[in-house]
Amino acid sequence: MSMEALQERIGYRFHDKALLERALIHSSYANESRQKIECNERMEFLGDAVLSIIVADHIFHKFHLAEGDLTRIRASLVCEKSLFEFAQKIQLGQELLLGHGEEQTGGREKPSILADAMEAVLAAVYVDGGYEAARGVIRVLFQEEERLTAWRGQDDKSALQEYTQANGLDLPAYEIVAQSGPDHDRRFTAQVSVQGRAVATGEGNSKKAAEQAAAKAALKAYRGEA
Repeated sequence: MSMEALQERIGYRFHDKALLERALIHSSYANESRQKIECNERMEFLGDAVLSIIVADHIFHKFHLAEGDLTRIRASLVCEKSLFEFAQKIQLGQELLLGHGEEQTGGREKPSILADAMEAVLAAVYVDGGYEAARGVIRVLFQEEERLTAWRGQDDKSALQEYTQANGLDLPAYEIVAQSGPDHDRRFTAQVSVQGRAVATGEGNSKKAAEQAAAKAALKAYRGEA
């Protein structure tokens, strides 16, 4: 088990590494141990809540949608499939402590085990470093704006389109008006126009992200928000 490598992959260094160690202990390992040790199930419980509130906080401020739509977005982002993908991304399976039976039956690749362990790791970060530390790790896992705005049909561009249609306006038109920075860290500026008039601009590390930012700014302008 390489604690140092795992900390590098999640972008967080623990003050109390015992918390991370506990997050990696599956119940099968604890049950087979001759010593009484605590598995990661309690941390899974906390991690589920931490992930849910951080994602809910983000999408509440990101999307101008009804409660039901926000709930569906959150559910799509914190589901087992997403957690499994995050766990694979940071190679979490190779760090788990599993019992002999789980080891023999491919436990390191089981979506449910990896998803639960991912929640436990998030809980460990939260307990060790607080809300902002957990939020930072989650943003790394979600690849900043790309994953958090990837819920098809429920982003700021869709919300702006719905707004213009509801108010008898033409559909928004987007144009990349500027780009800067080196190839590995490009920044794009998008402009959104309605009825042939420029309404707002936005920036992002991809063309899609810039367009989303422009749409969000346009929605705020139409609604008279600061």
